[in-house]
Amino acid sequence: MTNARTRVFLLAFGGVLVLFDAFLWFRGQYRLAFPLLAFLLTLPALIAFEWRRSGARELAAIAVMTGISVIGRVIFAPLPGFKPVSAVVILTGLSFGPLAGFITGAATALLSNFFFGQGPWTAFQMLAWGTVGLLAGLFSRTRLRKNPVVLGLLGVIGGVLFSALTDLWTTVAATGTLLPAAYLTFLISGLPFTVLYAVSNVLFLVILTRPILRKTDRLKQKYGLFT
Repeated sequence: MTNARTRVFLLAFGGVLVLFDAFLWFRGQYRLAFPLLAFLLTLPALIAFEWRRSGARELAAIAVMTGISVIGRVIFAPLPGFKPVSAVVILTGLSFGPLAGFITGAATALLSNFFFGQGPWTAFQMLAWGTVGLLAGLFSRTRLRKNPVVLGLLGVIGGVLFSALTDLWTTVAATGTLLPAAYLTFLISGLPFTVLYAVSNVLFLVILTRPILRKTDRLKQKYGLFT
């Protein structure tokens, strides 16, 4: 009964937020409407995760990967654009599947921003890192999960996707709406950061893929996780 009530609450909560976001769009309150829309796009994964009835060991595995990602972001804070977050999120998706990858990415943004600062940008970071984990998770049950080319592409996509989604908020915050010309300007001006972040993703994947996948594969085999 408790799970049923939680699901009903999440669906009702999501419905109310959709209506409120539509109201904000109608009133032209784009600085509020855009972050709320980004959060709403993360909500289906949160509801699906609640639906899944994950066991304690699966929750613990996601918590550990999220903790590694958060700590990595904090440790590398002095080096803008050079962080292991996307790499850890990608490896979570490759290890445990799309949903676990999304939850780890979204939770990383939310939790680490208690250190870096919360704001409307958090919703875009949750969506960006969550989507990176989800895309990686699509390869979790294939032979390509350890393919160097696939790993490299995921690293590059992670860097580009993160910049593209977070620059949406930069544009809205600066102009009050999403002007294509302004958005393109921010994308071009942020290109050095995007390239650095994509390269760092690939480097961290080269370093972390073998040890992390070896341990997560052992956990899945021993405890039957995420089957």
